[in-house]
Amino acid sequence: MLRYFLPNEYAKSVLEITPDQLKNKGIKGIITDLDNTLVEWDRPSAPPRLVQWFEKMKQSGIQIVIVSNNNEQRVKSFAEPLEIPFIYAAKKPMTRAFLQALKEMNLKKEEVVVIGDQLLTDVLGGNRGGFHTILVVPVAQTDGFWTRFNRKIERKLLHMMKRKGMVYWEE
Repeated sequence: MLRYFLPNEYAKSVLEITPDQLKNKGIKGIITDLDNTLVEWDRPSAPPRLVQWFEKMKQSGIQIVIVSNNNEQRVKSFAEPLEIPFIYAAKKPMTRAFLQALKEMNLKKEEVVVIGDQLLTDVLGGNRGGFHTILVVPVAQTDGFWTRFNRKIERKLLHMMKRKGMVYWEE
């Protein structure tokens, strides 16, 4: 049961994830969360360092689709200026949106990684869908109501996984 909440990898930021690292694993596509994964949940657009990260991925032939539980206006206003495809109201951890993103990229599950900041939505959904998952540290310390609730559960899950020797990174 706990294994569904355990990411395959951990990174402090999406900016630490490089095209070379992904390509060495045979990765050709990224399904990424938006809020508190790429930017703070209340930041409307991508800062220059993140824009450069997206460009490096695109130049390396790595496709990106943003999959977010947030509403259309929020996700569209962030993704469209960057010309990144997106799926909003994704209902993660349900797998429908992950599979929709996979179909849009026309790749196999083994060629796609799911990146997110939450165990209960991004990692659980990615793992249930059979994807390689990377958990990142949230970029903001503040969250919306439901995310704050999820974080309490996540802390308990992480504590259990740490006790069982499943967690190998520092918090």
